[in-house]
Amino acid sequence: MPAVVTIETASSRGSGFFVTPDTIITNVHVVGTDSTVTIRRPNGTATTARVQATSPAFDIAVLKVAGVLSKQAVLQLGTAASVRIGEEVIAIGTPLGFLQNTVSRGIVSGLRDVGGATLVQTDAAINPGNSGGPLLNRSGAVIGIIKSGYVGNDGLAFAVAVDHARAVLAGRGDPSGAPTGSTEYQALSPAVASPADQRRLDATRAYEQAIGQLARRADELDGQWKSVIAQCYQGRIVGAFDRPWFALWDPRAMQGVVVSSCVSYFDDVRRRATDIQKAVTAADEAARAADIYPGTRRDVLRRYRLDYWTR
Repeated sequence: MPAVVTIETASSRGSGFFVTPDTIITNVHVVGTDSTVTIRRPNGTATTARVQATSPAFDIAVLKVAGVLSKQAVLQLGTAASVRIGEEVIAIGTPLGFLQNTVSRGIVSGLRDVGGATLVQTDAAINPGNSGGPLLNRSGAVIGIIKSGYVGNDGLAFAVAVDHARAVLAGRGDPSGAPTGSTEYQALSPAVASPADQRRLDATRAYEQAIGQLARRADELDGQWKSVIAQCYQGRIVGAFDRPWFALWDPRAMQGVVVSSCVSYFDDVRRRATDIQKAVTAADEAARAADIYPGTRRDVLRRYRLDYWTR
């Protein structure tokens, strides 16, 4: 257990394990595009590590640690060639990104060949954040590097055979015949979002829900606007708008006049439109304060045809 660590990047958290006092193995999808990551040991201390080598084809990354401990525990590398279906295995990692050194037990459910890569299938409990951690046999030797657990399919998880890591450790990168990126066993829950990313994700969901509710009010106003124009407006409206009542905010658009008997009705429609406009602006400002990316906000508003005031 002292050889297994939590790996923290700018956008996610996963697991990894020491194979020498200064070398850690994990997944490429755990480190992402970061060149330097944070390593958190089981005792809570942290240090940095740089990404020394990667094998995207096999989803294996090798890290070199900055703060080396003279008595750092390491794991022995075994081989998937000796694995037998039904034998007991143990997984260690950091599920959910904060339950460090969680141990789960299972058996080898099967050995799968996917595009030239050997995957060890297991029913050991694997959750987001376990990725990059070791899958061990009963002797404590690593036989696989945990790659994926499938959401909604308990007892179905995969680890990349540790044999594929040897070439990366030797500096050979992706060997010939490496898989070309089969999507058959892609990770559905490879790592967990960092706290900042999780907050942003939650805020994005709340923002889209709020804009969706305003869009339903806007849809109702679309129909009412047609009635207003047909019965109460004399003249023409210049320009094209995603929603026809957006013309209210373009002084050049409405060049006609409102029939005197409909002024109160027209003013009520304008008030409803203004309420929607203010609510959209307020929701967008709250989303900006919550650090939701501008492109995300723009896409949501465009999807619901409410981006007129934020262009």
